[in-house]
Amino acid sequence: IGLGIMGMPMARNLMKAGFQVVCYNRTDSKAKALAAEGATAVASPREVAAACPIVITMVTDSPDVEAVALGPNGVIEGIRRDGVHIDMSTISPSITRRIAERLREKGAHMLDAPVSGGSWGAQSGTLSIMAGGDEAVFQRCLPVFKGMGQNIVHVGPNGMGQVTKLVNQILVVGTMNAVAEALLFAARSGAD
Repeated sequence: IGLGIMGMPMARNLMKAGFQVVCYNRTDSKAKALAAEGATAVASPREVAAACPIVITMVTDSPDVEAVALGPNGVIEGIRRDGVHIDMSTISPSITRRIAERLREKGAHMLDAPVSGGSWGAQSGTLSIMAGGDEAVFQRCLPVFKGMGQNIVHVGPNGMGQVTKLVNQILVVGTMNAVAEALLFAARSGAD
């Protein structure tokens, strides 16, 4: 669910790894494009969840994940008992925990598994994946993660994947700021 800059190549890599992909995207033309490559396009997140033991979301932000997971025709309305919703978006840890709790009430599981590596990593299947949730569920989903990434780490309970991703983002921004300051200092000091 979510076939944008990241989601489309991730879905393609799952297909290359031999997984059957059922897809949904708000912009229908993207789902149709993936269907032309061998996926099955459906009309709602509920239909994806009803058809698949593992549902992956890769959408823009916390409200989008909440809507796709818990809204009308959302994942929660179709997810199987013991099914797994893996959210690979970068969102709020507290919203992740709320979605996970609602899914638990339905007898299903959630892994929050945001990624690092950008669109190139998504295309090449080399993403780093930081997964939060139950260890046994993580192990069950590991072959799916290996279809999309290389550095795959279970980091704790639900929400900790998002916390780890946010730590990563803080480090990246801090490093970028330090590099910018260093270059400005060098330029002002006469370096070429």
